[in-house]
This record gives sequence, structure tokens and C-alpha cells, in this order.
Amino acid sequence: MKTLTAPGRPPLPLWFWGGLLCTWLFALALRFWGLARFNTLVFDEVYFAKFGHHYLTHTEFFDAHPPLGKYLIALGITLKGFNPWGYRWMNALVGSCLPLLLAGIAYQLSRRLTFALIAAGLASLDGLLLVESRYALLNVHILFFGLLAHWLVLIALDRKGSPRLLWLTAAGASFGATIAVKWNGLGFLLGLYLAWLVAKVVQGFCADQSHPQMRVPVQRLSEISSWQLFVYVPAIALVVYSLLWLPHLAQNPDYNFWQVHEQMFGYHHQRVGGSEVHPYCSRWYTWPLLLKPISYFYQTVQSTSEPVPVVGPPLPPDAVKWIYSVYATGNPLLWWSTTLAIFAVLARWLRQSWQGITHRLRITHFSRIPAPEQVWIPLYLSMNYLANFLPWVGVSRCTFLYHYMPASMFSTLAMAWLIHGWLQGSDQRWRTAAVTFLFASLISFMIWLPLFLGLPLTPGSWQLLRGQFFG
Repeated sequence: MKTLTAPGRPPLPLWFWGGLLCTWLFALALRFWGLARFNTLVFDEVYFAKFGHHYLTHTEFFDAHPPLGKYLIALGITLKGFNPWGYRWMNALVGSCLPLLLAGIAYQLSRRLTFALIAAGLASLDGLLLVESRYALLNVHILFFGLLAHWLVLIALDRKGSPRLLWLTAAGASFGATIAVKWNGLGFLLGLYLAWLVAKVVQGFCADQSHPQMRVPVQRLSEISSWQLFVYVPAIALVVYSLLWLPHLAQNPDYNFWQVHEQMFGYHHQRVGGSEVHPYCSRWYTWPLLLKPISYFYQTVQSTSEPVPVVGPPLPPDAVKWIYSVYATGNPLLWWSTTLAIFAVLARWLRQSWQGITHRLRITHFSRIPAPEQVWIPLYLSMNYLANFLPWVGVSRCTFLYHYMPASMFSTLAMAWLIHGWLQGSDQRWRTAAVTFLFASLISFMIWLPLFLGLPLTPGSWQLLRGQFFG
């Protein structure tokens, strides 16, 4: 198993770049194919697409979220007009890059090329990522800037002095950008803090100092100074976040920076009710099990040659021949597997860390202490998952499955890490299981693809696929 060293490492092989290119083209094609199929505002496009257009028409409005996501939607409308293609194509482009960012994080964590390619491949088979990328919504922008920030931090670990500070500056700007899309982008910064704090606690216990070549890049996380992480990076994030508000405040002068934040906070804590306010509200504990997906679109027709209706009452049940339906939901096999994977990785990290600590303290003796990558990579993935997931435990307002998406990125990385280990191991049974799982995930993705893309289904086929989630 080849490991590339950070200083002066050779160029990445062509097969790796070819794999990333194919993955990106696959993701890109699925996001742009039939992008304007539904000539109507879908789900929260009734807010976000209109808000993006308001920036171009200089219309005053109140928004319960920071403005960056709507700026990007407005940019798409500027170039292509206020139509389904115009307000959706920017999301499709940004969403197609998310598998590449996961690959970049996986590579910077470990220098393992197969880990990076598997991470990109699994992300390209995520149904919820696909659906969210095809409409003028905000969640893919949170993921893009949040994952970009983590990738930049991991690159900074390879640098010293001024170059490291430069990369941390870019990371701070990205953290500011993800928070400027939605406040829950703070989870990405919280995840970095949690990983750094835990790394400080366990450093010195779990690394094999006799074999420095075994060190993995993420071990350097604890080398970032506290002032850089807790003062400099958040200061840059705050500056960028504040600057991104300037166009919105100039267009909506009735409230200043502090007043608009007070209004937003009040909206989320007072005007947004609990689970009774929306049929697709779901509690945090349902998300890892994919218990309550969201219906984004539903219309019925008698023939696929008819235009898809966007208004008016549905057809009588006995007249329905075809159904157009979009569900914001994950690839079931992949989703459930990533949930198991992140908890398996967390359990492995706890066990390996305990072995390393007790070995160093000479409480117990193990024939070998854990390899650094078996401690540090699970640490990073587990802490970031928990930081993006556990804060929702205390939220009583109506929440949706898509609020789990930041956490799910790290469970996807955990699944990719496990598969990478199976493929690199000597046990043929595990290698066979890894290949079988990858093919099964692709088949599962193709089975539910009509619900991700809104392709026409017969009532029987629609009920069969829908029944997986709603019985």
C-alpha cells in the first residue's frame, strides 16, 4: 500500500485524475439532465429563487437566512434569466463538485488514492445530494464552502510559517462563507475545534515515534496553534461573513446588521413551530435511519407526451397513468451503511485510542500499538460527524432530513475509509465484500433514480419505490 510523503511528493498518477474526471462527469450529467423538467418553483424555491431574483430587481424583502446562497442563485439568473434553468444551473454546478471536495479531504487526510476515489464515488451515488443539487435551494452551498474550508485546513497542515497562515486565511474565508449561507454552517467550524481539542488530549499516546514514516498528515492537526485556530481563523470568518451582508443591507436599509440578526433569531425561535407545522418535519434521531424523506414534487398525467402540469387539482385516481414525483431522500443501501460505518469508526477509534494510551502508561501491554492512521483519521471523521449532528438534539423547531447533510458527509467518508481498508487487506473475503458493496450501492442508486430525478413512473412502480420509506 503506497503512501505519498508530503514534502516533494511526486505528481498524482493519471489513473487517479481519470477516475476523478469520470466521477465528476457522472455527477455533472445527472445534475444537468432534465434540469428544467418542472416549469414551476419546487419546494423552497418559492423563497430562495424569488429572493435571488429580488436582488436583481432591487426589491426589499425579509429572509430568515444569511444572503450568500441567494447571491449565487441571483448570479445564475443574471446569466440565464428567471426560468427553471436560470435559477437552478448554479446549484447543479456547485453540487457536481461535492464529490471532488470529499476526494480532496480523503486524500489530504491520508495520502491514500483509493480512499479518495471511493469517497468521490460514494458521494456521486448519494440521492439526497443529487436532489438538492437540482433545485434552487441552499444546502449544497453550505456543504461546498464547509468542505472547502476543511480541505484548505488540511492543506495548511503540510505548510509552515507564512504559507500555513495563507491557507488558514483561505479556510477562514470559506468558514465565513458557509455560515453566510445558513447558520448551521457553524457545524463545520465546530467540528474542526472538537477534532483539534481531542487531538491535543490524545497526542503523545497513540503515535509510533519509532516509525515516523507511518505518520499521517492529519496528525499535524494539533500543531496548529490555539491563537491561529480560535482567534485568527474565526476573525477572518467573521470579517467575510460581515462583508457578505453589505449588498443585502444596502438593498434593505430598514434594519442594520444587528437588527436583521435579531429578526432572524426571533423568526427561528418564535415563528417557526414544531413538528406539527409541516407534514415532512422530522426529528434528529430519524435522520441516520432515513425514516422521513421529503416530497418535493408530485403531479399526475394520463400520458408522458403531455406537458407536466404545474397547477390545478390532481387527476382522479382511476385516470392516473403516470406519476412525476421527486423525493429528497438518500440512496437507501448507501445511507444505512454510512450510518453503521460512522459508528463503527467511532468505536474503533475509542478502542485504538485506549490501547495506545494504556500502552504508553504501561497499564496494560499490547503486542503492537495502533498505527497512527487507525487513530487519527477515525478521530477526525468521528468528531466532525458528532459536531454536525449532536447540536440538533436540542432543537425543538421543525427540522428536515436535509439538516443532516453536513454530518452525512463525514459518515460517507467513514464508509469510504472502511471500504479502502477492506480492499487493501489480505483477506479475500473482505475484498470481495467491498467490491460487492460498491456494485450494490450503484444498483440501489439506479433503482431509486426515478424518484431523485422526477422521471415518470406508473402508479404501481411509484407505490413500490415510495413504500420503501412510507410503508
